[in-house]
Amino acid sequence: MDRRNFVVATAVAVLTGAVPAAAAPIELTDVLGRNVRLEKPAERAIVGFYFEELTAAAGAEVWDRVVGISRLHWEGWRTASWKRYTATIPRVAALEDVGSTEANTFSVEKVLALRPDLVILPVWAFEPLGSALAPLEAAKIPILVVDYNAQKLENHVKSTVLLGTVFGAAERAKALADEYEALYRDTIARATRQTGPRPKVYVELAQAGPGSIGNSYKGTMWGAILDQLGADNIANRMLAAPWGPLAAEAVIAADPDVVIFAGSSWANRPEAVRTGFDADPGTTRASLQRYIEGRPAWRAVKAFREGRVYAIEHGLCRSLADVAAIQFIAKALYPEAFADIDPEATLRRYYERWLPIRFEGTWFLGLGS
Repeated sequence: MDRRNFVVATAVAVLTGAVPAAAAPIELTDVLGRNVRLEKPAERAIVGFYFEELTAAAGAEVWDRVVGISRLHWEGWRTASWKRYTATIPRVAALEDVGSTEANTFSVEKVLALRPDLVILPVWAFEPLGSALAPLEAAKIPILVVDYNAQKLENHVKSTVLLGTVFGAAERAKALADEYEALYRDTIARATRQTGPRPKVYVELAQAGPGSIGNSYKGTMWGAILDQLGADNIANRMLAAPWGPLAAEAVIAADPDVVIFAGSSWANRPEAVRTGFDADPGTTRASLQRYIEGRPAWRAVKAFREGRVYAIEHGLCRSLADVAAIQFIAKALYPEAFADIDPEATLRRYYERWLPIRFEGTWFLGLGS
């Protein structure tokens, strides 16, 4: 066959599907409005954060396409998660560490040495790096910026779709994003339909034991969720900054209807409210009870008198799993409107459908449950 006939035959084969056509470049706009172009799905990515969200959006096989991570942001901040993922996907433990923006150890040189075809960063890491990323741009390495920390529905949905699309899993990611959006919209719609006085709520980071008052939140993290649910967050009128401790006397005087202690399975925090993968209901309940017994003056507070005191896993905040936490808080605030909602079932379904590790532990609990 001469060259002309070969070209014609090849074109016909492509048009008829006999051979695959070359994949079109992937052109996207990230959460900061930046244009990002990949010639093909990423095969050598570096990931700075949102490891579980990436796994959910692109599938467990995505870790065959990752060459480096900011290890502190997973092993150090989410130790229980790290242990489970490295047991299920051993390759994760061997990935190169490119350092942490939070610890000022992020190394552009390490990134370049790994020859990535994509770098994925959260907004909170990308923006402080600024001009330090110039060598990556000069090397024409695409940088995709995603975000769940802003706690905006549009960012959650967009980030999820982006994380799947850059690895060739757009359909999976869109299904996941649609599921999240439907649950979120249903929860907010039910909450905002409620009439009457807004429930007064106090949230505290329960790390150091009942003798130490932990941070409360205004407009961010748990504070943002309370605002979205139409609650009266007492921290909104007491805090000048986005987070910080409230005076015990001020909390007692505010007389909140609901009190929520945000716990976790932190290392070296024996007095914390225990939640997460490694907590069973008895452990969580006992640690929550210690906070109640350790603050006798708080027993006059309405939430304490009526048993509307709750524990919630702090790590759920600002994540793709936060919709289960939003449901749980909504049910604590408006029990009748959410009588048919099971937040634990929502979280369990998320793990069973989208993630490769087993769902276990106690992620939220009411004192009376």
